[in-house]
Amino acid sequence: MNTLSTSILSKTIPAGGKWSGRISRGKRLTFTALEEGANVSLLFYNANDTAERYNMSDTLKAQHTAHLTKGNVLMSDNGQVLASIIEDSLGWHDTISGYATRRLIAEKYGKTTYQEQRNDWYRSGEENFTIELFRNGLTSRDLVPVVNLFSKVFCDEEGTMHFVSGHAQKGDTVMLRTEMDVMLILSNTPNPLDTSSTYPSVPIELSISDAEPVQEEDVCLNHRPENRRAFENTRDNVLLTKGGIL
Repeated sequence: MNTLSTSILSKTIPAGGKWSGRISRGKRLTFTALEEGANVSLLFYNANDTAERYNMSDTLKAQHTAHLTKGNVLMSDNGQVLASIIEDSLGWHDTISGYATRRLIAEKYGKTTYQEQRNDWYRSGEENFTIELFRNGLTSRDLVPVVNLFSKVFCDEEGTMHFVSGHAQKGDTVMLRTEMDVMLILSNTPNPLDTSSTYPSVPIELSISDAEPVQEEDVCLNHRPENRRAFENTRDNVLLTKGGIL
């Protein structure tokens, strides 16, 4: 059996759900939308030094883009690659909208509480991230901009942000490859700009397996010169921290 195609972990994240885990370098993370209109918000940290985390501004500036797709990488604030996007059926993932707050969710979809609705209450990204950060020894002060997989948001010439409804269809997938040991925190909660009048209820499947090693012709490595430098920075750090073993 080809171990690279064998799933190490497979989870379905329900609408409003959250998850966190430490994932070693060289893993493939496959996210699949199980219904139309999905959105899952991601936070990435260096698992061995959580002071290093995803840096939105450097990621976008270095790759000359405002959204992410195949070939792009998620850079840290130390100029290293946390993860790369190696496959993508959509071509656009939101980086600029952030996560939904408790106040926004209540204003858009109505006020709910766990005491009254139990597991049917409407979660927010703000609450989900805060809980998972605390579980991993961090606090709300460690919240940073997120990547919203499956959502498309663009700005017009006046700078107004627009959410594209129906961007993600059932079965759409995006695959990420971890380039260092990472801590991933995710929240399956609505994009804050979602125009839907009802709370989206779209489950997401996350599958983790071994990834193929990075080759010289790798699309993420060669996407831009800045990507290659970030990969080199990551390689050097791995050599220093892993006793010279890549």
